[in-house]
Amino acid sequence: MKRIKDFFWPVVGLAAVIWSLDLLYKKLRLEAVQGAKSAADTALEARLDQAGFFESLAIIASQIGHKLAAIPAHGYMLAALSTLFAYWALAWYDRIALIHLNRQKGISWLFITTCSFVTYAISHNIGGSVFSGGMVRYRAYTSKGLTAAEVAVLVALCSFTFAFGTIVLGGLILIYEPYIVKPLAPISEHVVRLIGFAMVAFCLLYTIGSWLQFKPLVIRGFKLEYPGLNIVWRQWIAAPMELLGAAGIIYFALPEQGNPGFFIVLGAFLLSFSAGLLFQVPGGVGVMEAVFLKVMPGIPATEVFAALLVWRLFYLLIPLALSIPVVLLFERRQLTKRDGAAEGEATPPPA
Repeated sequence: MKRIKDFFWPVVGLAAVIWSLDLLYKKLRLEAVQGAKSAADTALEARLDQAGFFESLAIIASQIGHKLAAIPAHGYMLAALSTLFAYWALAWYDRIALIHLNRQKGISWLFITTCSFVTYAISHNIGGSVFSGGMVRYRAYTSKGLTAAEVAVLVALCSFTFAFGTIVLGGLILIYEPYIVKPLAPISEHVVRLIGFAMVAFCLLYTIGSWLQFKPLVIRGFKLEYPGLNIVWRQWIAAPMELLGAAGIIYFALPEQGNPGFFIVLGAFLLSFSAGLLFQVPGGVGVMEAVFLKVMPGIPATEVFAALLVWRLFYLLIPLALSIPVVLLFERRQLTKRDGAAEGEATPPPA
């Protein structure tokens, strides 16, 4: 049974990626054919009819390249600012957790921001955010004196803060834009709104629990304290901010014509990003694009795909490239400290 469990989610994730990429390819190819017909480009239409898989990919890639080139400079600039905004909010997640642990003193904002940036840059790209991000945080925060148990609480609270923001914004979107779910599941708008109200109610009950100061949960000497109001009010601000910033990257990369508005883009982002996390797919590759296209059928697939490429570049790939040297420098510094301490212990005291 353990072997089956170990392989279950990787197999499910791989199947989701294959299914999503196949769906995405068919959608992009169909749009390319329809675009050739509407433009009366008989040569391109004939070429697509006879093209094999790789030639079709080359044609689709060329069309997406044109869409990327069509994004104005201010669109890229606003997408970059949205990225900085999102990662700044992610750093606040760590700060909130440290305040909860009462260990924020002696740890600078620069250290917290750098640690958070590296953590999410790596975990967003390779998947398994709790474990991959947990390892980075463990290496960083134990160097500042935190215990393994405290790091575990910090990781759990950061994960919950992200989930809290998703529930808050997701609930509001389901209440005000319930039809956004219709392309994915045949659920009535009334039921979707009820789900949205339940999600918001959960967040309100969580806040009330903080206000009532629930007692700590003690498990074999390990004490898990309910977050105080000084933590919860910060979560209400920081958690949605990160998601608003991440969705803003896609919004500013989409064309103005046919753009459904930020609220719909945010809803599509939450649904598609959550689907990628659910299937444990690194970066949500394929799954995110497939869900996003389902939710937003009014925008040409190549334009949506181009906007998601910009999101991957700004939110995933550039941060990953910047984080690798930071990790190497940190490990080198820790190794130097350890060698220095070992030499100090090996040196005999003066007579």
